Amino acid sequence: MVPLLPTINDPSQLRGLDRAQLMQLADEVRACVLDNVSRTGGHLSSNLGTVELTVALHHVFDTPHDRVVWDVGHQTYPHKILTGRRERMPTLRQLGGLSGFPQRSESEYDTFGTAHSSTSISAALGMAMAAKQKGENRHAIAVIGDGALTAGMAFEALNNAGVCDCKLLVILNDNDMSISPPVGALNRYLAQLMSGNFYAAAKNVGKTVLRKAPPLFELAKRLEEQAKGMVVPATLFEKFGFNYVGPIDGHDLDSLIPTLENLKHLDGPQFLHVVTKKGQGYKLAEADPVAYHGPGKFDPSVGLVKPASAPKTTFTQVFGQWLCDMAAQDARLVGITPAMREGSGLVEFEQRFPDRYYDVGIAEQHAVTFAAGLACEGLKPVVAIYSTFLQRAYDQLIHDVAIQNLPVVFALDRAGLVGADGATHAGAYDIPFLRCIPNMSIACPADEAECRQLLTSAFEQDHPVSVRYPRGAGVGKVPHATLDALPLGKGEIRRQGSRIAVLAFGTMLYPALAAGEALGATVANMRWVKPLDRELLLEIARTHDCLVTVEEGALMGGAGSAVSEALQEAGLIRPMLQLGLPDRFIEHGDPAKLLSAIGLDAPGIEKSIRERFGHLLDEGFSGGKSRASAV
Repeated sequence: MVPLLPTINDPSQLRGLDRAQLMQLADEVRACVLDNVSRTGGHLSSNLGTVELTVALHHVFDTPHDRVVWDVGHQTYPHKILTGRRERMPTLRQLGGLSGFPQRSESEYDTFGTAHSSTSISAALGMAMAAKQKGENRHAIAVIGDGALTAGMAFEALNNAGVCDCKLLVILNDNDMSISPPVGALNRYLAQLMSGNFYAAAKNVGKTVLRKAPPLFELAKRLEEQAKGMVVPATLFEKFGFNYVGPIDGHDLDSLIPTLENLKHLDGPQFLHVVTKKGQGYKLAEADPVAYHGPGKFDPSVGLVKPASAPKTTFTQVFGQWLCDMAAQDARLVGITPAMREGSGLVEFEQRFPDRYYDVGIAEQHAVTFAAGLACEGLKPVVAIYSTFLQRAYDQLIHDVAIQNLPVVFALDRAGLVGADGATHAGAYDIPFLRCIPNMSIACPADEAECRQLLTSAFEQDHPVSVRYPRGAGVGKVPHATLDALPLGKGEIRRQGSRIAVLAFGTMLYPALAAGEALGATVANMRWVKPLDRELLLEIARTHDCLVTVEEGALMGGAGSAVSEALQEAGLIRPMLQLGLPDRFIEHGDPAKLLSAIGLDAPGIEKSIRERFGHLLDEGFSGGKSRASAV
């Protein structure tokens, strides 16, 4: 059999293929996805599940003239392969390579940049209405997963779209799984409809009539399960004003293509329900789609294997263990996650404390206000959430938690740069957007041991506190088994030097210490952005000629800004150098390389200080070999 994939450089070439060729092409695309992800790491299960759907969409619709918007976008590797980027797939998620998500700057076929969930229907509706307003004959297609439908934004868009006369097609990619298993009332609602009195009565009437015609009765029995699925979901989505079709097999091109062709010629908003299987075509991923959701490099013939030596304990694991230990000590603690049980380290907590564990679905706004409600009744909620996802609940953070000064702990995972997922997932902005909120405190642990202590400190407060920590492991400092706290708003001197003082926030402490050793500088572990340790800060400012702040967060409005404001308020003016994330979006790539590129590793910190304050360095250090550069 002659391979087809090497001959496909853009989707127009799919439109001349017959059904048998398209099936062959789908198999080749699936093999290409598996081969490349096993070499680079990335999202696997979700991409294996959307191969046939991708082939069918590009075969039926005139892309990119017709707009396809992929919700989240972590299932778009087949789309990238078929839209002229096949040869660049080995660069996936690498510095300077292909993004793991759709990017408008990467290809005209990436019609909308995505990475957070539940935005596709809104964006596609905007595109459809723009086409109508401009008099352009084009379709807009939103592909959204069942997990993403738990977010309120998706229903807001459905509600709006149902009254708009435009060429919008919403495709529900129903694989019965988001990253964590889906939760919520949608499936339960459908089940209740199917088991309700109206459905039962209609079914019984049908059986009574059909018993007089045995062949039809047998046919009805065989079709009953399919009929439930075809009729009942329409009750929900047609109430929004959509023409509902489905569910159909999302891996069957003989079903997908004719259905899409028919929908293409219908007027008004259309809703197609397709059922797919995550990991389709790769048995190991089918059996464990969670494990294969975002694997690193692996051998496809073997699958994922445990490393020979135990890896360092991650900050996420430190949080998960702390949560269980604190819950065992304090019955008021409840844990909340917006559909990130595995990613946020709550698996053991759910197993040990199921009655105190709440997965609210992909609903960050609800998660925060839900926590506020629990706190009003005397419980102590801990919201485990990625920094980038907390951005979606900013109004709730201010109005529902901070104004009422409720004791909610926010465990902010993935603070700082996250590497291969890029700008959309970076936790760059939490310090600036939290720092300006009254009643809110912000802790920045330098290592794993301090993370556990500061989580306890946060839990002991009677006001909202966030504890921000990065993805992965730190320096490997093993936490104590106790639940000891560190004082609120107090830092420490970690290295005593002269003239120059480096104030480090979070995990930047350790590269700052290396740079400080090379420069003969004082290094402080500040620990808290808010409240700042003003006593320590002012003492350092009075005894040093200049100050340097280092943080893995946005410079504008960040921890360095907090230091500058405090000095001005105290009437102390000192030359300052603020180091952190620059005012631009930082692309995907290896985190260490990214930090090095923006000068936030030890040599970079040393270099920046020498360039700004070299004239102040002690003679014995200014001419010596850099010890930081060897770190």
